[in-house]
Amino acid sequence: MTNPPPGERMRAEIAEQPEVLAGLVERRSALADVAGRIAAARPRFVLFAARGTSDHAALYAKYLTEVLLGLPAGSVSPSTTTLYGAKPDLTDVLYVTVSQSGGSPDLVEATHAARARGALTVAVTNTADSPLAGAAELAVDIGAGPELAVAATKTYTATLLSLYLLIDAVRGGSGEAVADIGALSAAALGAEGVEEAVARLRFVDRVVTTGRGYSSATAAEAALKLAETSYLPARAYSAADLLHGPVAAVDKETAVVAVASAGRGGDAVREALEVVAASGADIIAAGSAAASVPATLRIELPEAPEEVAPILEILPLQRLAHGLALARGGDPDAPRGLSKVTRTR
Repeated sequence: MTNPPPGERMRAEIAEQPEVLAGLVERRSALADVAGRIAAARPRFVLFAARGTSDHAALYAKYLTEVLLGLPAGSVSPSTTTLYGAKPDLTDVLYVTVSQSGGSPDLVEATHAARARGALTVAVTNTADSPLAGAAELAVDIGAGPELAVAATKTYTATLLSLYLLIDAVRGGSGEAVADIGALSAAALGAEGVEEAVARLRFVDRVVTTGRGYSSATAAEAALKLAETSYLPARAYSAADLLHGPVAAVDKETAVVAVASAGRGGDAVREALEVVAASGADIIAAGSAAASVPATLRIELPEAPEEVAPILEILPLQRLAHGLALARGGDPDAPRGLSKVTRTR
């Protein structure tokens, strides 16, 4: 049996996403029990535990929780439990662990500990029979199917959508904002400008990604994808944080990938990019508001409600990471030094 060409697995999994996402919306009723348990518990606070790509999905969910549910939310440092043995009181806390594989020992241990300390624990994973799903009181199966490429693509967007559907259901929503996510994601995958962006970034030495609000998660995920597939030094900053110092290091030798979608976050990004543009940096803007921000290249996407835009924003940036890895002589299916399941303690 011959091995597939470099990048073929990642390419195929990127292309599967409209179907995966549409299927998730059709199965949203499966989240009703979990959402009902959460709503009945009336948590006072929500904590998210995750690593890597899943941590970016958790950042997105943190925004959803604070904006749509009106609950304070935070990000857990699992090592406070696994390395330092901390035992915080988690009574009336919702503790959501996000892991595509459900196999990272630190996340499993931290979830066991949170449950023992009084939290209502929920696992969001692509592996229904994983140790993590067994450790949590409740579990959400994102249902993306097997993912063979090391770089996560369809599991990332399926996690985003699952978290949105769950949080929307907790507030009594109907999922209306994502009813046509299959068609919207297909349009976003076909967005023009990605090939030109690959050509512009092929020989770049450093990349900064930026976004604001919900799109901060997209900026973080885009930086990770570029780093792990193309080995580029890529750093993600909130557009607000970018102006608090890092912008001084941005110059004409720097490529900036900016995520700008219609809404308050996109408006705030525009202000930051006006400063960045003055540095002479090559700015690639992606999103439904890309046409309205300073940029040298724009990847325009269909407009969607701001709270679901990150599901669309990352799609052309996955294509960018894939194409750039191949252009630079790499294999995005199997980045050096990485494996599909990362086990940390």
